[in-house]
Amino acid sequence: MKLEEIGSRAKEVSRVLNNLGSTPKNEGLKAVAQALLDGKDKILEANQKDVQAALAKGMNPGLVDRLSLNDARIQAMAEGLLQVASLDDPVGEVISMKPRPNGLLIGQKRVPLGVIGMIYEARPNVTADAFGLCFKSGNAVILKGGSDALESNKAIVVQIREGLKSAGLPKDAVQLIESTDREVTRQFMRLNDYLDVLIPRGSAGLIRSVVENSTVPVIETGTGNCHIFVDESADLDMALNIIFNAKTQRIGVCNACESLVVHRAVAEEFLPLLKARLDEKQVEIRADKEACAMVDGFVPAAEEDWGTEYLDYILSLKLVDSIDEAIAHINRYNTKHSEAIITSDYANAQRFLNEIDAAAVYVNASTRFTDGFEFGFGAEIGISTQKLHARGPMGLKELTTTKYIIYGNGQVRP
Repeated sequence: MKLEEIGSRAKEVSRVLNNLGSTPKNEGLKAVAQALLDGKDKILEANQKDVQAALAKGMNPGLVDRLSLNDARIQAMAEGLLQVASLDDPVGEVISMKPRPNGLLIGQKRVPLGVIGMIYEARPNVTADAFGLCFKSGNAVILKGGSDALESNKAIVVQIREGLKSAGLPKDAVQLIESTDREVTRQFMRLNDYLDVLIPRGSAGLIRSVVENSTVPVIETGTGNCHIFVDESADLDMALNIIFNAKTQRIGVCNACESLVVHRAVAEEFLPLLKARLDEKQVEIRADKEACAMVDGFVPAAEEDWGTEYLDYILSLKLVDSIDEAIAHINRYNTKHSEAIITSDYANAQRFLNEIDAAAVYVNASTRFTDGFEFGFGAEIGISTQKLHARGPMGLKELTTTKYIIYGNGQVRP
């Protein structure tokens, strides 16, 4: 199918979704969740084709993990849709209504964005998440997944459309661009007549390409060079547990910890404990010269390590003399995603919260919580690291805009 036809169908169905009530949307989401479970075997079979092809190409283990589906992950996709169905519908919410001296009542209400385009890489769960959030917020969505997950995405979209059909709802609420031609992707970024917004989700290269080449407005989701700062007052056992979770629970995700900053006052005691704990998962620690001198087995870090999102069992480590130095280092090298401090000092915690420039800032918790499901959004369409319109995990409200509604009784402007 040509892009213009896909765009035209999406634009047409967006007008239907704009006026669809909460009840039919919720029933549609429930039907799609069931369709995903009913089609589990087909989805897993398709996913195995993608995974085998990825392994044959020597794909990074973290990226293979992102690509892989299993029973639990498909169940989680279905549960995410059910949670979205249980959330309040933002569409139609009147945000304000104020009288003017001339008798006009001027208000704002939430409305769908319209048609949302998604360009993303080998994360097939994004297919279901993006559909669910767009559908509940009254938007049509056109998906352009990465070639590595093409078979998985095709199988998932078939089940989504089957679920919509069974609920008597328009299947074209979700459409998948199946072409892997880069020229098609470039044309998709310029589909201004049909797309209202474009959301890239994936590597730094993908996001940069979309930002630089799109003529459609872009909501930029960011890569995650996420830091954890171990302050001099930190509970070291807590720090070890949080770092182990943030680094190793899933290495191929954007909210995994990639960089550590450690106060020199605790370094001699903490670093050997850190090495022993991370050795459980064979994590390579690339450290500055002073830290390397303290612990055998650390690898000397290069300048580029401070700004690298590894998506692997690799971690950079920098020693600092103060919270000021820690904040300066993190703000220089971070990607404005998620940053954490481990501390027992209230003043330092507040400084970190106030001065770190990121979408999510934590005190004494793992960066892995930056996630739409964990934040209570049901799912997320991405984690925005920009500052206009949306920042952090983007749920339903972030997929709406507002329009002014004005009530009069015959006023004319003098």
